[in-house]
Amino acid sequence: MIGLKAIALPLFAGLAAFAMNSDAQPPSPSAPGRLLTWPDLLGRARPSPSTTISYGADPLQVVDLWLPEGRGPHPTVLMVHGGCWQTEIADRTIMNWIADDLTRHGYAVWNIDYRGVDRGGGYPGTFEDAAAAADALRTNAARHRLDISRLVAIGHSAGGHLALWLAGRRRLPAGSPLRTANPLPIRSVISLGGLPDLEEAARSRNGCGNEVVIRLVGNALPGRRDPFTDTSVPRLAPLGVPQILINGMQDRIIPTTYAEGYARPMRAAGDDVRVRMIDATGHVELVAPETAAWAAAVEEIRRAWRR
Repeated sequence: MIGLKAIALPLFAGLAAFAMNSDAQPPSPSAPGRLLTWPDLLGRARPSPSTTISYGADPLQVVDLWLPEGRGPHPTVLMVHGGCWQTEIADRTIMNWIADDLTRHGYAVWNIDYRGVDRGGGYPGTFEDAAAAADALRTNAARHRLDISRLVAIGHSAGGHLALWLAGRRRLPAGSPLRTANPLPIRSVISLGGLPDLEEAARSRNGCGNEVVIRLVGNALPGRRDPFTDTSVPRLAPLGVPQILINGMQDRIIPTTYAEGYARPMRAAGDDVRVRMIDATGHVELVAPETAAWAAAVEEIRRAWRR
């Protein structure tokens, strides 16, 4: 087993430290051919959402709503941040730059936060938070003139897993404590460098490490012998919605094999799954608005809303 501290913390430590340093200066422009680093992104002026909405009592049980200009109704994107399912590594604000960019394209963004495994999450907390945050969109849609008729969910890294899981909630087994009546319908999902197959993530090398996946899904218990049955997305196949996986060919956190490794069995189950591998792209480019990877994501969002 590859430990979390051996892999994830060296890769992400700079992200958390830089985000908390209020005196950090914007970095110099990236040299041609150099992959972006987290300080390249986090050192920029950070745009702010239109409003923040609570869906629970915990400070992390909140959603940032980003609204474009105009009266609406606004086509809406549900956004889920990554960070290896750990609050210490990242929160919803890591998505601010792409959320702001989507408003410039005319979309509203429902950018959710949730408790990570290090803040009372794990099983079932992280999943319950993601579900409650998603369902709160339906509750708030009319008030903010949000069009959720063809709702697109997009998630980065660990958030890619959660975005796909949210789309598959109606497929949760009957005995699961995560199963709820009438989950918010999601019409398509975009995963940016995600880890949707938790069984694979628990046994193979990746930037989050194996141990955090085990903490996320919980232990096998007499009444729950298989902790992946209601947490790993392939177990919910077919999801019945289009899925697009956008990955960086030079991503050193999420192996490129993860995308097709997930897509093949999902296609075999009957799902429409496409993989887009973007060259000259690592993990950070997936959430930086000026990149080819993000341009591909915007293209897919537009395509989904034209359906």
